[in-house]
Amino acid sequence: MTPRVSVIVPVYNEGEAIVRCLERMLREMLLPAEVLIVHDMPEDTTVPYAERIAQQDPRVRAVLNTYGRGPANAIRFGVDAAQAPVVVVTMADGCDDPRQIDELARLVDRGVVVAAASRYMPGGQQVGGPRLKRMMSRWAGRSLYTFARVGTRDATNSFKAYDTAFVREVGIESRTGFEIGLELTAKATRRRLPVAEIPTIWLDRPLGESHFDLGRFLPGYLRWYFFAYGRRLSRAKLAARPAAVAAVPAPRESIEYEKTG
Repeated sequence: MTPRVSVIVPVYNEGEAIVRCLERMLREMLLPAEVLIVHDMPEDTTVPYAERIAQQDPRVRAVLNTYGRGPANAIRFGVDAAQAPVVVVTMADGCDDPRQIDELARLVDRGVVVAAASRYMPGGQQVGGPRLKRMMSRWAGRSLYTFARVGTRDATNSFKAYDTAFVREVGIESRTGFEIGLELTAKATRRRLPVAEIPTIWLDRPLGESHFDLGRFLPGYLRWYFFAYGRRLSRAKLAARPAAVAAVPAPRESIEYEKTG
């Protein structure tokens, strides 16, 4: 059966922790789906656990990212490998609510190109996480919603569904962190394409350790924050604008997988 939604889960040495995440996800999803566990290296500790689950549930696939190291490249690879008309990006750390994957995908089915799970709209909540990061994310989300009219109060959240054709059309320029969620929201805004949101309750990582490096990832977020403000761009103009020079992949030990933005 052809999947209606492709769920992209970038991973980095999650080990056995991926089992609980996948079990919840597979239990909660009702739409025909595939789950792509995207890893950067064959020896990633997530792989044997993901492959064990894949033997029991054909919806799961462990796929090796060949586009370069880091979460942005893993998501780019996942989008290109997706078989469904809708892609959902979610984290492997249990922060996102898997019950909402179907709901986000159905919004895209109804015509939006970006469907965001929002911590900052009425009914949403963020539990835990670094205080400075929370404050900056909330300020960015609300200012973009108010002044750039991006269609969501939580543009930096990575937990989003996208129209696959839209993502492949506008492309992904990010090469470092999870600013992809902000990039695609900004591009939809400049194209004047519909963006929608649903409330979500985000819980801080219950297992493992976050490696979010604010200083390293902030420039990417700022670039797309300011890009969201501007006149409408046609498809041709968006394609013709100078793309950012892709960053050279950093050494393996310096690339970590941050949590949601």
